[in-house]
Amino acid sequence: MKLSASLLICLVTVVFVLSAHSQAPSNAISDSDFWKMIRDYSEADGQFPYENFVSNEVNYQTVIPKLVEDVKPGGVYIGVGPDQNFAYALALKPSVAFIIDIRRQNLQELLMYKALFDLSPERPDFVARLFARRRPAGLNRDSTTEALFAAFGKVPVDPAFASETLNAILANLKRHGFQPQSGDEAGIRKVYLAFVEGGPVLAWGSGWTPTYADLMTKTDGAGKNRGYLATEENYRAVQELERANRIVPLVGDFAGTKAIRAVGQFARDQHQIVSVFYLSNVEQYLFASGSWPAFYANVATLPLDSSSVFIRAVYQEKDCAAPIHRMILGSDFLTVLQPMMDVTRRHRANQLTNYCDTVGDVP
Repeated sequence: MKLSASLLICLVTVVFVLSAHSQAPSNAISDSDFWKMIRDYSEADGQFPYENFVSNEVNYQTVIPKLVEDVKPGGVYIGVGPDQNFAYALALKPSVAFIIDIRRQNLQELLMYKALFDLSPERPDFVARLFARRRPAGLNRDSTTEALFAAFGKVPVDPAFASETLNAILANLKRHGFQPQSGDEAGIRKVYLAFVEGGPVLAWGSGWTPTYADLMTKTDGAGKNRGYLATEENYRAVQELERANRIVPLVGDFAGTKAIRAVGQFARDQHQIVSVFYLSNVEQYLFASGSWPAFYANVATLPLDSSSVFIRAVYQEKDCAAPIHRMILGSDFLTVLQPMMDVTRRHRANQLTNYCDTVGDVP
């Protein structure tokens, strides 16, 4: 009987610990509010010429040291695209990170990531599930990103594991209240299978573009990897943001009438500012379509202060009067910062007439 009692005590302790670990943090957004924001703030699915499963901006970490120095934690973050946003959210510690993309497929991808963070206790488990490759022996919480991807690069795809993981992703989301729209389950399946088939060398496009493994092993230019798989501590920090529903994917057009303005109203209701807006190179497409005035009008509605900053991925423009020439070897993009209030001021003064106007004075 003493042994049974001891076992009972152990079991109760384990259940208590697991229960405590699975509880959302005190600053969490409820599941119902999370899905309501996605539903209420999002716009209709739009078109984009590329499928950005992974980023092609190999230098995106280089601005993080400056961001950490200048931007106070706790503001509202807005971004675009897939998982490079996790590194920015990790560094900036926003109250909420909204990721707005014109493609519903990007929302589906971010929901896939959300489930994988919840399902995967450690980084090796996360990588294993993401690419449907069984976790190799010898990896642990202290393994470097280089060691992670060297090990997984030798492991073949496990189709049964892929099927198991896809089912687990959908079940996890539904358990938290996900009510898929038509096409959502097929969209998540498409995104997940792209990762399974591409593996750690999945890249943005043809020619040289960084692979997922390249992006995860890059540094901030000063030798520090600030990515979400760099350390177990980094991974757990993003995992907690996801479990707290503080990374909110939205469908929205930057020149649309709803998503950006809804996030701005959320920030005002919370008495917060939009501290960072990661644009990638979306402005190129806005100027090409002639919709850029609507975008800058949207930005002008956001609660900002002098520290609010745009993160841009600037593509070398041959037609610019002052070409951006400080390209870093291995990428056509240079990641730069620019005060948001300066840009809105220049827009009001009719000083922005083409894409080059937005980047010509970038230091």
